[in-house]
Amino acid sequence: MLVIVTENAPHRLRGRLAVWLLEVKAGVYVGRYSARIREMIWKQVTDGIGDGNAVLAWSTNTDSGYDFETIGKDRRIPWDRGDGVKFISFLPMEESGEPVGEIHPGTKIDLFSRKYGGEFLYEK
Repeated sequence: MLVIVTENAPHRLRGRLAVWLLEVKAGVYVGRYSARIREMIWKQVTDGIGDGNAVLAWSTNTDSGYDFETIGKDRRIPWDRGDGVKFISFLPMEESGEPVGEIHPGTKIDLFSRKYGGEFLYEK
């Protein structure tokens, strides 16, 4: 099972997703595909999301029973604390109050210092 939720997605992407998945509500798509097809669909989302946001969640054999990825500038990113359990974190803010931008997969994020009053440190 996989679920894709989009916000502010271009019409062309919404139409493309509707070819593969059932749109159960505006911007919410569900389906059941192999990992290969899921990755192909997600590639289409990442290529076509523009200024929108999207999250992909799918069932898998982990402790939580699911996994997810995000794309866009909505400040939400997956964070793996090291034991396979993922949480949601937010992108750091610039002094102007704007998000720094997207953090790409593989970026190391130091949430420990953030939790205890330090700065939000990250490396590319």
